[in-house]
Amino acid sequence: MTAYRMRLATAADAEALCRIYNQGIEDRVATLETELRAPEERRQWFAGRSPRHPVIVAENAAGEIVGWGSLNVFNAREAYRFVADFSVYVERAWRGKGVGRVVLERLIELAREHGFHKMVLSAFPTNTGGMALYEKLGFRTVGIYREQGQLDGQWADTIIMEKLL
Repeated sequence: MTAYRMRLATAADAEALCRIYNQGIEDRVATLETELRAPEERRQWFAGRSPRHPVIVAENAAGEIVGWGSLNVFNAREAYRFVADFSVYVERAWRGKGVGRVVLERLIELAREHGFHKMVLSAFPTNTGGMALYEKLGFRTVGIYREQGQLDGQWADTIIMEKLL
């Protein structure tokens, strides 16, 4: 596996975060989002995050951002403060090369460091690479939301998974 440098994202990374996120939208592999984002929107999104919900990036040997991830608020209610949702996005050309794994492993470490008890995700069951990764790292299936949203006029299911930390 290629070594990747992991670090906290900065506002200067907004364009790379945006480009990789938009690939996930375009490829219909990682999100029910349908509207492409602009770098300025990603800068605002980044600026509105709390330290407990960091954004991280993976850089290749050339220093290019090839993936990113974030810990996200699962639910704003106080009772859910120990549950983190998360996101992982990988540059198209780098999918299947271990980027997602190092990003998610670091997110799990960060979730523990920030006092979370559980991590949850919602994904497409058809994202075979993602599903294999989640299972390898100890996430278990909680259930399937049937026809959770529409992409390109077709209903899409999402799978719900969790990992107790």
